[in-house]
Amino acid sequence: MAKKQLRIALRNCGVIDPERIEEYIERDGYQALGKVLTELSPEATIEIIKKSGLRGRGGGGFSTGLKWEITRKVQADQKYVVCNADEGDPGAFMDRSVLEGDPHSVLEAMAINGYCTGASKGLVYIRAEYPLAIERLKIAMKQAREWGFLGEDILGTGFSFDVEIRYGAGAFVCGEETALIHSMEGLRGEPTVKPPFPSESGYLGKPTNVNNVETYANIPVIINKGWEWFAGIGTEKSKGTKVFALAGKINNVGLIEVPMGTTLREVIYDIGGGLQDGAAFKAVQTGGPSGGCLMEKHLDVPIDYDNLIAAGSMMGSGGMIVMDDSNCMVSIAKFYLDFTVEESCGKCSPCRIGNKRLNELLDKITKGNGTMEDLDKLRNLSTVIKETSLCGLGQSSPNPVLSTLENFYDEYYEHVTAKKCRSNVCKSLMMYIIDAEKCIGCTLCARNCPVNAITGERKQAHYIDPEKCIKCGACMEKCKFSAIFIN
Repeated sequence: MAKKQLRIALRNCGVIDPERIEEYIERDGYQALGKVLTELSPEATIEIIKKSGLRGRGGGGFSTGLKWEITRKVQADQKYVVCNADEGDPGAFMDRSVLEGDPHSVLEAMAINGYCTGASKGLVYIRAEYPLAIERLKIAMKQAREWGFLGEDILGTGFSFDVEIRYGAGAFVCGEETALIHSMEGLRGEPTVKPPFPSESGYLGKPTNVNNVETYANIPVIINKGWEWFAGIGTEKSKGTKVFALAGKINNVGLIEVPMGTTLREVIYDIGGGLQDGAAFKAVQTGGPSGGCLMEKHLDVPIDYDNLIAAGSMMGSGGMIVMDDSNCMVSIAKFYLDFTVEESCGKCSPCRIGNKRLNELLDKITKGNGTMEDLDKLRNLSTVIKETSLCGLGQSSPNPVLSTLENFYDEYYEHVTAKKCRSNVCKSLMMYIIDAEKCIGCTLCARNCPVNAITGERKQAHYIDPEKCIKCGACMEKCKFSAIFIN
């Protein structure tokens, strides 16, 4: 998996002992903080980050340096730096792994952020269900204070900055920065209309700069190696590397980090080792529940923020799930809608009600009750939800539906007109049938059927009553003669 990878955010993960600050320092740890505090002004440091082209790795892709600059320009008696570690996408574990393997890189970057924006307090918002990441973060914070990298008068420069931890209860919507801030304030985790943006009025009404873990992990390297080095990696509009959590029907599962502009084909086949059991590639879901499903024609698309959006998906935080022919794309869309409906905060009607109706339409189709009119409703409703929802969760929630409708319309059409699921995933559309020529009448299937749906005399071909069958698959599993198949 090492070929074609370039580790920047993950440079220390698996290399150093994350509980020993000495090992981090041996690999240029806190050198960037020292350089910034002693050689560079806040404005000069921000200019380096802007010129590097670093964009937010949490999904939005906003210019990191520009966000820092906006926060710095706002006048206030107190400002805050926030690290968003509320990673909740299905199949995503990038930020958690960085905090578990290299927590000091995040603390160092937060201190640099505080120096640049004029903040003296930092907050890490992390899910309480990540105990190892929390434990190592606490150890790193304690060590950083002991060595003088956090606290009062850092490195004797007069700059003071310290970090606290705030725990999240696992609400996906709290990955949105305004919902995250409300949760830290002890309020219900709901987003608010922007503007004002957190950079102007955030935590406790004060200017607040929010970046995610992976974004911070890039900062010390950019300072140490220079913006030219970082900007020389990637594409014209997307610089540097991106960490992905590669999962699904692929041989090499795990975290990878590749330069922006690497194609999906390179990721899936050269790094991921291709699909399991030599299966044919069908689709790849990028961007988690907010992203879309791309097909074979997209395999040679260079991965960056703009290209993925143009293809009907998005970068998101970096989840990447690979699928083969055993996956039903209608069911995949419903899986992500199930998640979104469950995680919606319910504040705005388009997301609260619209996604529920969208999910009901998908449920109707996967049960064989859909109509062609329902396919038009799916498109129209998805468009309305995208255009009218309050926050990014609602605005992107229809992406899996729209992308599968666009790229795998024939599967929707089959579900509606032929009442058939080609992948045999939608239970309501499955029919178990006994091949009379192969069945020897051993009665094993009938004896294992939990609802007595199989009849037949011993040594004679048996029959499955489709009205009674619950599609549990017990009969097919027990049959020793491959006499049962799904139609």
